[in-house]
Amino acid sequence: MQLHQIKPKHKNKDRKRVGRGGKRGTYSGRGLKGQRSRASRKFEPIIRGLIKRYPKLRGYRFGSKGELIAVINLKILQDKFDDKAIISPESLIDKKLAHKMKGRMPLIKILGDGKVSKKFTIKNCKISKQAEEKIKKAGGSVEKSQIKISNIKSGSKPRVPKKKIAAENKKV
Repeated sequence: MQLHQIKPKHKNKDRKRVGRGGKRGTYSGRGLKGQRSRASRKFEPIIRGLIKRYPKLRGYRFGSKGELIAVINLKILQDKFDDKAIISPESLIDKKLAHKMKGRMPLIKILGDGKVSKKFTIKNCKISKQAEEKIKKAGGSVEKSQIKISNIKSGSKPRVPKKKIAAENKKV
């Protein structure tokens, strides 16, 4: 047996050529114009469009929605600031110990690592108990703000909840 004598076991099935007469007619069940009536129609699967809409970063839902906090230890404040200095987010930005986060003033938390001999005045910063005790022992003071620090944006007034405004209007 030679190569030209080999025959397939099954015959090739002829491709059905639609629109050539017969019972189906000229359009052959494809309707008139449009993508569905064309020979080389290609539809993008619906699921592909849905998948493309999702964010590409891993874990996009579980990112930190809370405030970003800049942590600073007492030993850094001891080195960078003079005696009787007022430490606030603005002064920390000026000394380049912190920077604005997402276009607003950063939340600062002062931790108690290090020794303090200078009298600092701390304003508008969160502070650990240990750091607060060390500053008060050195003769400094800590002023806690009435306004939530998270509501302070650079160059804007703090946000007041609508419920408080409504309650104040009723009193008047």
